[in-house]
Amino acid sequence: MWAQPAPPHIPLISLRGYVFQCTHWYFRGTKLNLFRNQVISILLFPLLSLTLASCSSTNVQREVVIYTSVDQVFSEPILKAFEEQTGIRVLPVYDVEAAKTTGMVNRLIAERNNPQADVFWSGEFAQTILLKEQGLLSPYRSPNAADIPSHYMDPEGYWSSVGGRARVIIVNTDLVAEAEMPSSIFDFLDPTYPADQIGIAYPLFGTTSTHAAALYAFLSPEDGKAFFEQLHERGIRIVDGNSVVRDLVASGQMAFGLTDTDDACGALERGAPVRIIFPDQGSGSIGTLIIPNTIGLIAGSPNSEVGKELIDYLLSTEVEEAMILSGWNHIALRQVEVEQTCLEDVSIQGMTVSLNDVYDQLEKVRSELAEIFLR
Repeated sequence: MWAQPAPPHIPLISLRGYVFQCTHWYFRGTKLNLFRNQVISILLFPLLSLTLASCSSTNVQREVVIYTSVDQVFSEPILKAFEEQTGIRVLPVYDVEAAKTTGMVNRLIAERNNPQADVFWSGEFAQTILLKEQGLLSPYRSPNAADIPSHYMDPEGYWSSVGGRARVIIVNTDLVAEAEMPSSIFDFLDPTYPADQIGIAYPLFGTTSTHAAALYAFLSPEDGKAFFEQLHERGIRIVDGNSVVRDLVASGQMAFGLTDTDDACGALERGAPVRIIFPDQGSGSIGTLIIPNTIGLIAGSPNSEVGKELIDYLLSTEVEEAMILSGWNHIALRQVEVEQTCLEDVSIQGMTVSLNDVYDQLEKVRSELAEIFLR
């Protein structure tokens, strides 16, 4: 004879949001309370566990945690689009402007023994390489990165690059005639241009420091140092940041200077009389430095498989195009169907230098250039 349930006048209990009835059962005339009888509880517990597990697996939403230094106004729409397409809940942690990427990296280092993030998305590459050195990234080669040039990828697969900004010369067109436009960073050494009319940001910080490290890596540390020594001896203006270079050129206080595409495009979009020139293009030239976004999977992350899905999405051509149209990125690392509206329709020749080699020169650059520019 099968067991039959008692009348439904008994209490209900709730487990993890699911309601169960504390049922009294009758078996061959004997009343047994399932929640008090040890034997029956043991027999039924595996079935109850399987039921709960089944309910949990079908009701718990997948989620992924991403730490990003990409400005929220640009990164948030991308992450929301991923949520809509996949149904995966994204829990982003955005940077604090004062700390930027360095603050995020310090947080990841502090969480080393209990990782909270699954993915790291940076607007540059140096801090991402530092995370790899610290053993905080896990290798993952996304199929969506197959067409990105190898010098923008970690050879061991610990991080990948997508999109970016470039180092450019911003020129005031009211002060410099078309025939006299500079075309190379080495034109900053040309005495034709008055030294007090050209400038760069301090090469100890930011992307100017990264550019200096790229020159050390591409030319040689000796030739790279010699270039900056000549700039110093020539007496060009050294100012506090790329945005200051932009503003001085846009206002006519300098004829031209080195900055990044985001700063230069900002001046152009505001109607300043400026032109953006990608330096050192063409056969036999060194090309200009492109500083890409970088993305890595956090080692020991709690949601690594979902993290890989998000990385695939961020490395897609679709996202690279969206970030260019939004204005965060200005340069694509591969063939795309869109272009930044502030830039001329040109094919940009980047420096063919390994980002790992650039990173390896940063400490030397900061030490040597501090002696030149701060003494």
